Amino acid sequence: IRLSLVGSEMCIRDSSRIKRVTLRLYDTASRSIRDFVPVKPGHVSIYLCGATPQTYPHIGHVRSGVAFDILRRWFLAKGNDVAFVRNITDIDDKILTKAAENGRPWWEWVSTFEREFTKAYDMLGVLPPSVEPRATGHVTQMVEYIQRIIDEGYAYPADGNVYFNLAKWSKDPKGDYGCLSGQKIEDMEEGDSAGTGKRSPLDFALWKAAKPGEPSWPTPWGPGRPGWHIECSVMSTTYLGSEFDIHCGGLDLQFPHHENEIAQAHGAGDGFAHYWLHNGWVTLSGEKMSKSLGNTLSIPNMLEKVRPVELRYYLGSANYRSMLEYSEEALQEAATGYRRIEDFLHRIVTRTGSEPEKTMWTDVFENALDDDLGVPAALAEIHPQVRAGNAALESVDQNRARDIAGTVRAMADVLGIDPLSDQWRDADNSANAKAMDALDVLVGAELERRAEARAEKNWAVADDVRDRLNEAGIAITDTAAGPEWSLQEEN
Repeated sequence: IRLSLVGSEMCIRDSSRIKRVTLRLYDTASRSIRDFVPVKPGHVSIYLCGATPQTYPHIGHVRSGVAFDILRRWFLAKGNDVAFVRNITDIDDKILTKAAENGRPWWEWVSTFEREFTKAYDMLGVLPPSVEPRATGHVTQMVEYIQRIIDEGYAYPADGNVYFNLAKWSKDPKGDYGCLSGQKIEDMEEGDSAGTGKRSPLDFALWKAAKPGEPSWPTPWGPGRPGWHIECSVMSTTYLGSEFDIHCGGLDLQFPHHENEIAQAHGAGDGFAHYWLHNGWVTLSGEKMSKSLGNTLSIPNMLEKVRPVELRYYLGSANYRSMLEYSEEALQEAATGYRRIEDFLHRIVTRTGSEPEKTMWTDVFENALDDDLGVPAALAEIHPQVRAGNAALESVDQNRARDIAGTVRAMADVLGIDPLSDQWRDADNSANAKAMDALDVLVGAELERRAEARAEKNWAVADDVRDRLNEAGIAITDTAAGPEWSLQEEN
């Protein structure tokens, strides 16, 4: 397949069809769904605000990683080159506070939980970013960027701090503060109050003067450390350029973090992001999942309930912009949905003796994802295909079943949940998989005994075998190709 971009439309060409499709995304800044037009045809640049590793990750933390991993995979599937930057905020007030409370060096504290976030992303099949910059590795660029803003007249040093002059920016013809969040200057409360010397209580810190016991770096304004907002403005433009395609992050970052990023970047003269995408929260009893509410569900705890791929299926199953209300029932329902796909593809392998090759997704699936990454509609297309494939197997039409399986694999692969992918196939090489292999041998022997009893018309023995397996949680299905077994789904 050869793909190219013509204006805002992607042209997909293969030997059998020519189809013009338009990818549309909801842009927070314009509050509308817009046709996606990349800065550079064929190349997509994406910046995702990553973790501030101060504690163990929970599902609320990693939802954005899964949601925008699907976006990235869709761009890749369409043949685009994708530069995907996901940062690590490794110097921050919360990190310093947590480390101090626990009597640990700040760098050790943040490194410990950075590894936990990386492990969580890897376990859920999130593709590694093109680059994963750390804030502390870009202080030189931050100092230079801040100086640019000062030179433009939109920031000022004071008592070793540097502040963004929000009042001046808002009065400038170029000033566009509130363009993302809709906030109005006159309705705002005091901003970052980390230091002294502010001209206005609404000004926020680009650079914070050193405090006793805190890490610091030398600058023309004195030793100190960067403000949170400047970190992302600098890391995004360092790797993606002064203008790039998409800036992503959680809904809670829209204000003030992303709003301040825009002010800094535009104040420095950069065009910055062309599209802003924000994912909804994971909620529990209607409240945002957060450490302060005490309602967090850590990744290790969640993986005691379901497998990593099933957790990924759950976190990615809703539209990225919607709130995802957590419940045990919803989690198990998602796991069951994934297992239906998995069971079908494994049956294909068992019946035909080989894995079906990924082919091409359906038009319905493509249209769903092109409509602001409509994963629910995309999943709603996969499951009827699975049912059709199972029906084809029952009718012993293996060629049709394999064709459908290739389509199912192609669609599942885009969502990062292909059971036959290297990611999840490797996961089968576990103690659980070995136990299933052993169980298969034992059940197989029982099914042979049942088949012999049925051949001899000894229905009592045949029924006894079936009933004992059923009591053990093993369901038997008689098919045209012979009996098959599966673990019964929990109610």
